[in-house]
Amino acid sequence: MVKAYLRYELSSTFGVVTSNSALVHDTTGKLVVTAALENVAVWNLRQGTLVRMLVPPTSAEGRAPAEVTQLAAAPASPHIAAGHSDGTIRIWNVGTGECEVTWTGHKRAVTALRYNRSGGMLASGSQDTDIILWDVMGETGLFRLRGHTAEVTDLAFVERCNVLVSGSKDGYVRAWDLGTQHCFQTALGAQGEVWSLDVHPLERQLAVGGVSAQVHLFKIGGDALDAGQAGPSGQDTHTKEVLQAEGSVARQAPERVALLRYSPTGHLLACQSAGKALELFRLRSEKEARKHMQRRKKRKRDKASEGDAQQNGAAAKEADTARDSILASDLLAPLQVLRAKAKIKAFAFARKTGKESMVTVTLALSNNAIESWSVTEEEAKRLRTVEAPGHRSGIRALALSSDDAVLLSAAAGAVKLWNPTSGACLRTIETGQGLCALFAPGNRHAVVGTKEGSLQILDIGASDVSDTVAAHTGPVWSVVALPDGSGFVSGSADHDVKFWEWEVTTEAPAAGAAAGPGARRLAARHVRTLKMADDVLCVRISPDGRLLAVSLLDSTIQVFFMDTLKFFLSLYGHKLPVLSMDISSDSTLLISGSADKNIKIWGLDFGDCHRSIFAHSDSIMQVAFVPDTHYAFTVGKDGLVKYWDADRWELLLTLEGHKAEVWCLAVSRGGDMVATAGADRSLRVWQRTEEPFFVEEEKEKRLESLFEADLEEHAAPKQAGPEEELPGQVGPVLAGRQTLEVLSGAESIVDALELAAAEAERQRVIAEEAAAAGTSGKAPPANPLLLGRSVEEYVLETVRRVRPGDLEQALLVLPFSDALRLLQYLCSWLAAGTQVELVSRCAALLVRLHHAQLLATPAARAPLIRLRQLLGDRTRALKDTLGFNAAAIAHLQRSLKERQQSAMT
Repeated sequence: MVKAYLRYELSSTFGVVTSNSALVHDTTGKLVVTAALENVAVWNLRQGTLVRMLVPPTSAEGRAPAEVTQLAAAPASPHIAAGHSDGTIRIWNVGTGECEVTWTGHKRAVTALRYNRSGGMLASGSQDTDIILWDVMGETGLFRLRGHTAEVTDLAFVERCNVLVSGSKDGYVRAWDLGTQHCFQTALGAQGEVWSLDVHPLERQLAVGGVSAQVHLFKIGGDALDAGQAGPSGQDTHTKEVLQAEGSVARQAPERVALLRYSPTGHLLACQSAGKALELFRLRSEKEARKHMQRRKKRKRDKASEGDAQQNGAAAKEADTARDSILASDLLAPLQVLRAKAKIKAFAFARKTGKESMVTVTLALSNNAIESWSVTEEEAKRLRTVEAPGHRSGIRALALSSDDAVLLSAAAGAVKLWNPTSGACLRTIETGQGLCALFAPGNRHAVVGTKEGSLQILDIGASDVSDTVAAHTGPVWSVVALPDGSGFVSGSADHDVKFWEWEVTTEAPAAGAAAGPGARRLAARHVRTLKMADDVLCVRISPDGRLLAVSLLDSTIQVFFMDTLKFFLSLYGHKLPVLSMDISSDSTLLISGSADKNIKIWGLDFGDCHRSIFAHSDSIMQVAFVPDTHYAFTVGKDGLVKYWDADRWELLLTLEGHKAEVWCLAVSRGGDMVATAGADRSLRVWQRTEEPFFVEEEKEKRLESLFEADLEEHAAPKQAGPEEELPGQVGPVLAGRQTLEVLSGAESIVDALELAAAEAERQRVIAEEAAAAGTSGKAPPANPLLLGRSVEEYVLETVRRVRPGDLEQALLVLPFSDALRLLQYLCSWLAAGTQVELVSRCAALLVRLHHAQLLATPAARAPLIRLRQLLGDRTRALKDTLGFNAAAIAHLQRSLKERQQSAMT
């Protein structure tokens, strides 16, 4: 009989304030939106609380969402665009928390996102060197721009001339005409790679930063702007160069530029380096710039007047012939330098600023914290910091209380206690660099083993370290509680395994205090020591209290009797040290995880190895049995959590979610909850559901996902039009790409067309039979597969269900025969006047794609002629309706404004 298991699914993710990639403010200016691994976190900076976590859904194939790499805020709406490392772009509504649009156009990570001023268009750049323009309202991709030969690092719109400016690691800044969809100017942005650029709010200046120690400025020429506006529909609009080099301004920080942004008012330019500094420059007015130019020329003349006569003549000549134009150093004046506690990964200007400050800047730091700074001409001061809801470094140990109500996490410098259900941080206690932890009986205290070799006993109620014991001279890698709860055992790199008992001590009253009993506190008393021959990496005790297992640096596991500490078994076979192990609740099995990427299942009766399994693609950091079962969880440096059956030696589930190495896990007493954490600083809680699954089905799913991933990676993109894409092409290409969702949408359209053809044939046969039998008045029976719709309605509903962003690529996949049948349905839909905009898009794309075959096919002539007539009539009628509605809305706005003015008077 096939055995069924219960599935574990990700329940919650917490502990991440910001994940080192992006930060933006919402339109209200009260909230800060940060990237939190694959999620998007919305924070209230003033209160220091998490307002909402935007969690993307898991894909149909069960893949975990990819990490967020870029964020962009819409200028006048509560929408946030999030770009992911797999090339996906999602549009979130911050107010409702819903994901409204999902686009899959890039093949690699999204590295640049920028809205235009109206928020109706979004530009994205990627590591695949492509730039894609997206229609936000229509939820579709417009076109793809190709020309860069390396990763696109930043984008900016120049809307006065319908231009997009892009920077890349290939060292070039390109200006793209969005009307003709071609690059019309290429400039050397900096010495080496271009890392960031931004356009001044008045669109008169472009700032570019790269690997050099300067900020390069370009003037956006007015003549070129006027020329860009004069041309009809984007043809011959740019007869001059838009970008004109103005020079460069030196920076203080030696690191490369990471991000450049102008303030919303345009008075300041902020330059973030790849270190801890954020430099602010003040933009001088034209009058101030000319004064600075005059002072600069005067200094040159004064310098020329010094020295010998020969040099005087040359310097004077140079000063006299100096041009009267304003240089970049005349335009920018250094204002302040913000130095954060850790490396700055992103920053954003607040849209609303306090009365006393020029501007407020919010920083996302590499240590999982957010800082808000107030900047004036005199100083820059830190206003507030959000850091409590997360660790500053990777999490090395987890422990669950006996009632599973509190989760403890240990990292460098602090121990935090969490509510595993809500994800709220309950306590933060400053400690050493914790490597292992456990709760004391009663759940009011905990013990943490540190890298310094001490054991720190924590008073959870007081949020303090009640006692520190200098237990070992090397790192304490493992602590485990005794089965009877009387104490615990610690193992260290100093080759010692030490046994400890809990005791309650009474502190002497402080000097000058009133006489009376002192405070009582929990302490640990050293009982005995087991000397080992090598570093101790892990210690475990069998639940029946009979055996003690110790893993050593020599890759062996030594098993001793607990009562006498006499040697019992030596378990050897791992090629690298065993980093973790666990013993089942019935004390019959021991599972070990090693740096050699294997788990081994051992019997504790005779020390025989039941099975050795290649479990992870990197070191296995921790293993744990589910209580009262022979099921086990393992975590590794490959970022995966795996669920095993130790009796059948089978992999049951692979849980994806972590974006970096997973270092620790904790299983609840009932086995219904598993908590994991690691280098990405996130704590993830996996809950057991009531959904059963079978091992064979999971194996098939894994094989299918591998096959589909390979198919998607090597699929050759098909483009619309009679010409093929040429190598090194610079210009526009279709925006989307073929994904599994696209192929699924295309298959559904093909199935609908085939069902419609079969239904039409069935109705024709029934009508002929009825006519031959003389019963033509009786209607044929309905086809239940059409769900109560007519053939035209069923095909239209199938096409409409395809996501707008995937529709283009789905139609590209259709063979010509199905495309010809779809053209005939387009005519009938237009005749009925339904979904005019959708039908127009489909008709235009099908004609572009199959242009040559349609010309050579006589059967296509009739539907094309009909389409031409219907499309013109229907689109004009739709345009008239839109114009009428726009005029009505404008009239209502004027009426409302007049009423308000009359009420005020």
